[in-house]
Amino acid sequence: MDWKSLFFSAEGRIGRQVFWIGWLMLLGAHVVAGWIPLIGQVIALAAIFAWVCLCTKRLHDMGRSGWWQLVPIVLGPVLIVGSALSIGFSAILGDITNTDTDWAALAGVGGLLVSVAIAFAAVAAFTLWVGIAEGQPGENRYGEPPLTPMVV
Repeated sequence: MDWKSLFFSAEGRIGRQVFWIGWLMLLGAHVVAGWIPLIGQVIALAAIFAWVCLCTKRLHDMGRSGWWQLVPIVLGPVLIVGSALSIGFSAILGDITNTDTDWAALAGVGGLLVSVAIAFAAVAAFTLWVGIAEGQPGENRYGEPPLTPMVV
């Protein structure tokens, strides 16, 4: 397997070691992308696509569909949007009931922070699960098990 197929193809299977090497490279790409104003955003989008391909191949090695990635991807924004709505509703409710809206808004912001923390924990837990779980030993519907532990 080469670098191009590792990061830009969702076909096949990869082992844990290759996953973590790819993860570290993508982390570095995101850090560098944060330093470059306009081109960095393009790099970040390419890195997100590469992350999806990397996780898909690792999930394939575990005998699972790449669609499992939607669990943390959907969970995070749903929690954050729900918390943002709760901030708005608490402010509206405070205005309607003539109570102190500062406390209501502060409670909503606290809920938002908790939701962001839960979303981050979901993504971190998913990454650890994908990176630590053993792959299936034999051939599965996604192909042969990875033969070489390192990318060439």
